[in-house]
Amino acid sequence: MDYLKFQKRYSQHTIISYQNDLTSFFDFIETQFAIQSLNEINASFARSWLASLKEKGIESKSINRKISTLKSFFKYQLKKGVIPTSPMATIVSTKVKKRLPQFVAENDINTLFNYMEFPDNWNGKTHRLMFHLLYNTGIRQAELINLKEAHIDTGNSTIKVLGKGNKERILPVSNELTQLIKKYVTDKQTELVLGDREILLVSEKGKKLYPKYVYTVVKKYLAAVTTIDKKSPHVLRHTFATHLMNNGADINAVKELLGHSSLAATQIYTHNTIEKLKEVYKKAHPKA
Repeated sequence: MDYLKFQKRYSQHTIISYQNDLTSFFDFIETQFAIQSLNEINASFARSWLASLKEKGIESKSINRKISTLKSFFKYQLKKGVIPTSPMATIVSTKVKKRLPQFVAENDINTLFNYMEFPDNWNGKTHRLMFHLLYNTGIRQAELINLKEAHIDTGNSTIKVLGKGNKERILPVSNELTQLIKKYVTDKQTELVLGDREILLVSEKGKKLYPKYVYTVVKKYLAAVTTIDKKSPHVLRHTFATHLMNNGADINAVKELLGHSSLAATQIYTHNTIEKLKEVYKKAHPKA
């Protein structure tokens, strides 16, 4: 866990997931097999655990994450010289049905920003800025919550975001959003005597926002403008990327804006673009 935290620089959320996976695996191993050391664990032990998860109805995507956890763990033990070979060497990930990321339609986004009424109080100001930041920059929920006032460069109309693995990226923002941020910071100084002066977005008590708060607010407002199944902060990230791609943005530029480490993660948005082209083709072509 220390290796993942300090050398790999994984997020706390990821570390907890790895820890839970390993605890679950070793609980199963201790219950089913009498082993004295890591050297005794072989591929069949791991397959038995994975099969038990499948029987419990665990989805392939979750099982693949657990496989990744075990591969990472035994690779580390191999590197340390604790084991001569990894029991995970012959185990491959299961096939996962690809699902296109859901996104909010452009006309629904316009309804949200142009016709949706936000309360005329501090919460309303925070909610409005929250939506503008999520949709205009595509940042993750955790990145939004941890945005600092010092990360806003109003002169250059950019914001600095601290992403996964503590990787920094600089994102351009519109003049409208820059002005909205400047006003929010000014209002915070006059309206909230005890407001946090380091973190950008704060509650009416001047405290840093928490994940459940952001999720609840986003779900509430999106429910008023769209009928899509998922209504979360991450859907706004998908919406940001999809709208960029639909309007001709270069995929490599979208990759950089999202903070993806590889192009493979960004390519899912090309599928949404193709679906849009199909829709246009069906409506417009005489032989479609």
